[in-house]
Amino acid sequence: MPSQDLAPRPAPSADDPVVGVEQAEAALVEHYPRLVRLAYLVLPPGLNRTRRVLTAHALVQRALPRGRTAAPAIPAQADGRAGDPGYALVRLRVVTTALAAGRPLRRRAWPSRSQLPPLLPRVWGLRVFPRPGGADELALDRALSALTGPGRAAYTLRGLEGLSDPEVRQVLTDSDVTDPSAALTEADSVPAGPERHALLSSPEFDPCSLQARPTDLMRRRQRLRVALAAGAVLAAGGALLALPGAGWGPDGAAAPPYAQNESARAALDPARLTTVSATAWRTSARTDFSVWPARGDRTGDRALLRRALAVWARPGAKVRVSATPGTPTGGPAGPPQLLYAGTVDAARVVILHDGLRVVRYAEPKDGTAGAALDLARTDAAGRDAATAVVLGRADGNVRYLTAPWVTKAAERDLTEPDSGARGLALTDGVTAPLASPVQRPGDCGSWTALELTDDATTRLLSDLGELVPARLTTGRPGAERDVSDAKARGAWSPYACSLGTVRGQGVRAVNAWEFAAQPLPHATGTATWVCTRAETWRGTGARVLAQFHTPGGRYGTVVAKAQDVPACGERAPQVLAGVLWKSAKHGWYLLSAGSDDLTSVRASGGIDAEAEGHVLETEAEQGAHAELTGTLEDGRTVKGLR
Repeated sequence: MPSQDLAPRPAPSADDPVVGVEQAEAALVEHYPRLVRLAYLVLPPGLNRTRRVLTAHALVQRALPRGRTAAPAIPAQADGRAGDPGYALVRLRVVTTALAAGRPLRRRAWPSRSQLPPLLPRVWGLRVFPRPGGADELALDRALSALTGPGRAAYTLRGLEGLSDPEVRQVLTDSDVTDPSAALTEADSVPAGPERHALLSSPEFDPCSLQARPTDLMRRRQRLRVALAAGAVLAAGGALLALPGAGWGPDGAAAPPYAQNESARAALDPARLTTVSATAWRTSARTDFSVWPARGDRTGDRALLRRALAVWARPGAKVRVSATPGTPTGGPAGPPQLLYAGTVDAARVVILHDGLRVVRYAEPKDGTAGAALDLARTDAAGRDAATAVVLGRADGNVRYLTAPWVTKAAERDLTEPDSGARGLALTDGVTAPLASPVQRPGDCGSWTALELTDDATTRLLSDLGELVPARLTTGRPGAERDVSDAKARGAWSPYACSLGTVRGQGVRAVNAWEFAAQPLPHATGTATWVCTRAETWRGTGARVLAQFHTPGGRYGTVVAKAQDVPACGERAPQVLAGVLWKSAKHGWYLLSAGSDDLTSVRASGGIDAEAEGHVLETEAEQGAHAELTGTLEDGRTVKGLR
């Protein structure tokens, strides 16, 4: 529908809804990640990423009103925020201050608080920035960088908040934008649509899921205060090491020690590391990381183990630290379990487990410079998940340490389901190197997966750039099964490349479920619909993709994405998606399909059609948009993924 200009907002009256501080605070706390993402997208791109992240957090934390305040005229529109004047008020204050932060300073006017660097929150000695996305996110970021602040705000309110043009115009007017219509026109210059708007919810624009790197270490070293502080810390550390019985050896790349209590010191004592026998898993009631024996040629190297524990507890400024989302990065609470200590290619590697996390410490053979610490959350890992851990990466290849119950390892190309597996040598549980698809971004000619076999089961795992590979499964949610035969591999083959979209997300398992088969118009074959759902170790952040595969095509096409929804999962296996498909001779069609428990499918909006059953086919115009709704046998409805 074409947009209509809104009338100027009337002055508040006694009948207007009023928002109290408590209501605004509840909305801010509940929707804090979304509000910070909104501020981050509206803030000027000229700020460096660290300042942009911290400014976004500062603006949201200062968005609470000082007292009871009249609510804005436009309520929140998205599910979970509809009719919440508290959220609408806080959102308006965030947009207003983010726009003010982008205005240039004037010589004869005092700067507003938003135009100054935030005093709090503050991060010293680190650069923090969101995780990088793919080529689509980069292109969108560049396009938004070319807009003015009001233009970015208009695009973000449309795509992220789902507001209509009149509602966006009202929010911009209330945010003191002089020409909201011009801002909307400017936002029209950036490609839009459901897929483009979905990019606004990607990790590229998430200031709450961050990576950290050190600032300019040389410049910091030259500053007097840092030099004095470092001298004081070194003196304190020397005094601690001089105490009788306190010295266990050098800490390598670890930071200088702080005062420690007895339990903390016990957790860093390599002599107290937990180990289990090589046969403990055969009689244990549990089959997880807790029954892995200690392996490797350096399990008796106390100096190496000491350095690994010390770096875990307090990594130095030059240690590269990475952690999957939702993984605590603090040191161990007590003596952890040793899983591996040995030489892997050109590095010395230690793998530890504390019940909640698997931790990998690696250092070069010739010293500790360039040491790395990787942490991954693995709580509640059973036999199906505790099968392999990455030992090392080199030259585009990866080596794994496998579970003691694994009897055979092989390498498979997931895009070629009929090709044979290439066997991998297993030496004390360590695999020969195999190619990692994560090391070849943008190249999807193949997708290498790790196949592991034990006495009962064959499982397929995929490297997603993290410490623990993701388990691949097929089947209806709640009845998933491992990819262990040619049929299951064939079900995954067209969708293997979609695994690249969930790299670095802390993914535990990815399931591919063929929820519908749909005859194409004019008897041109049968297309298949597949839903892939990536579950994370932290339980939240699941990513769902609906994909459409036509006969003769090698790869499926992603037609819908969703984040943090129950669709296509064990709690709510129902799913519905649609795509505009062009026949070679007969023009455009809207094709839609849902899971087999749908009794009817309806399209509304730009296309009006309805069909009994769980598939729908109707003629359409190129570029048409439709809202899809499916009905279940009990009368409940299912919205189409977008």
